[in-house]
Amino acid sequence: MKKAKYVFFLLLFLGVSSMIFSQEKREEIKVRGMIPEDYYSFLFASDPQISPNGQWVAFVVSKVSEDRRSRESSIWLVPTSGTAEPIRFTHGPSDSSPRWSPDGKHIAFLSNRGKKTQVYLISSQGGEAFPLTEVEEGVSSFQWYPDGSRMLLMLRTEEKMTKNPEGEKKEPRPDIQVIERARYKANGVHPYLDEKRTHIFVFDIASKKISQITKGEDWNDSDPVWSPDGKWIAFSSDRTGEEYEGSSNNDVWIIPADGGELKQLTTQPHQDTYPQWSPDGKTIAYLRTDKPYAQPEICLVSPLGGEHKCITEKVDRIPSGFKWAPDGRNIYYITNDLGQDPLFRLDVKTGEAQKLTQEPVSLRSLSISKDGSVLAFMLEDELRMPEVWVSDVSRKKVKQLSHFNTAFLKTLALQKVEEYWFTNDANQQVQGFLIRPMDWQPGKKYPLILYIHGGPSGMWGHSWSHEFQMIAAKGYAVYFVNFRGSTGYGHEFQRAVNFDYGGVDYRDNMQGLDDLLKRVDWIDANRLGVTGGSHGGFLTNWIITQTDRFKAAVTHRSISDWISAFGEQDFTPREMQIEFNGTPWDNYQLYWDRSPIKYANRIKTPTLIIHSDQDYRCPLGQAQELFYALKLHNIPTEMVIFQGENHNLSRTGKPVNLVEAIKILLNWFDIYLRT
Repeated sequence: MKKAKYVFFLLLFLGVSSMIFSQEKREEIKVRGMIPEDYYSFLFASDPQISPNGQWVAFVVSKVSEDRRSRESSIWLVPTSGTAEPIRFTHGPSDSSPRWSPDGKHIAFLSNRGKKTQVYLISSQGGEAFPLTEVEEGVSSFQWYPDGSRMLLMLRTEEKMTKNPEGEKKEPRPDIQVIERARYKANGVHPYLDEKRTHIFVFDIASKKISQITKGEDWNDSDPVWSPDGKWIAFSSDRTGEEYEGSSNNDVWIIPADGGELKQLTTQPHQDTYPQWSPDGKTIAYLRTDKPYAQPEICLVSPLGGEHKCITEKVDRIPSGFKWAPDGRNIYYITNDLGQDPLFRLDVKTGEAQKLTQEPVSLRSLSISKDGSVLAFMLEDELRMPEVWVSDVSRKKVKQLSHFNTAFLKTLALQKVEEYWFTNDANQQVQGFLIRPMDWQPGKKYPLILYIHGGPSGMWGHSWSHEFQMIAAKGYAVYFVNFRGSTGYGHEFQRAVNFDYGGVDYRDNMQGLDDLLKRVDWIDANRLGVTGGSHGGFLTNWIITQTDRFKAAVTHRSISDWISAFGEQDFTPREMQIEFNGTPWDNYQLYWDRSPIKYANRIKTPTLIIHSDQDYRCPLGQAQELFYALKLHNIPTEMVIFQGENHNLSRTGKPVNLVEAIKILLNWFDIYLRT
């Protein structure tokens, strides 16, 4: 790697300035509040990957394209020593998923520089990248073989192929799609799911030969991973044949690396996913959920089969995305915890978990060096966008390696969050967070917006939110509550919302607001707004049917009618039965009683509806029903439909649309909360 260092720094000193997004070159301006258009200036770092020798981190940097309708991404490198700034390593514009070869001499990554996404390869010393694969289907993910000679590929292929006999005249085909399965659509897939299935393939780098290892038209395979000796592939799959009817009975399987007879390692009738081999190959750790809404546990099973052992019974959190330490004694994971996302280390023998992150921050995307001495991750909080950091395993030596947004954010007046705990009607402690308006002054009264998160699982707290900062910059306080149903507060707290949408989640938000108004005298109780998306959109709709205390509401990607949603959502009927403890035919009253549309004649609050026409999680009809009800009762309303967007508009939507949605939200509150 010494030679690699020389090449990298030579590139720097030769003045290849186009390869570096220099934040220091941004024009210095007076400190001001953040505005929606600032989103176009952000640089988004993600997916840090440590080199085998622990000296470098490869990661992805994305930016908004010039036309503001897409994003461009490229691969960057930075030394873990922190002695040099990151350098741009590929030119994009669609490079992602960097993965080091086992010997550290190459970096493979995904790119759709052609028509389909392929695996590209580039020397770790620099040079031109070239396509390694040329598969018609495109590659969705890949993984290096332990000795670097092969790759595991995930491809979407159509198992049922229908071809016209040779020489037969092709007749015009009608524009139809015959639907046979309950799962026929999914958010982000337009218009409908096709017959392609995701399966495992092995690609030999020298010969370019691709071998299909798994197949089947009734299921998909996921989470594949090589055994340390390269002889086996572990993966997760629901092979009941019912996946497209709403089944979630995933099991852990292994199959010889060259194909052959499958071996099923788990058999319980719910979810067993995310298998991860121990470093010695004698154990597979996986995530087990033994009934609907149960707390996922890390469990262990031998690749030879036998009984499983769960090791997180002492951990009342969701340990997703875990990784083995190279010595096999510990497992590291990042999880929601009291408004933060800290790093934990789990002792495999004792099941004791140690929280390694004490400061109020949120970590993402953990990567561990081959010798286990260095950890790389993304770190963020309410004042800092995600950047690449490294630390030793004890987290005594922590270094920030990238500073893409630091200089720009210093020109903006950002607001910290303040924590407010209160006791709910079940005598539980609930955590709320308050952001003060920019230029807050004592003695003045300020309007407040209650912002409700989706899910209902999930959590807000000490993490980056450009939207919160933009609202605060307009002179509003922002308050958000991790109500019952949120993750990060234990299984009992999270599952309290089961069969009670509009119950405990509603009461926690209202009680939190009442508690805040008693403790904070500068909030104007006569100028309150409410907003939220997804489950937060449903709760926004619900709230305005239960109270008229809010002077304005903005509901986005919401549910208004659970009965019609039963037949419209991308959730299958089987899944909706789990959500509501039955179907509308045998539990009609719960569906109807918890539908905001039932009480729409009570609404007095001016309400803006933001929705996307390709949202299949909360279909457009849900917005239309509410809009007609508001119009019928002469309530001030507008419905803004974003064309070509789906449920993820506020996260991954076209930048120009994402920004416009924020501007529209702010404008609505300006109309009704400024006076």
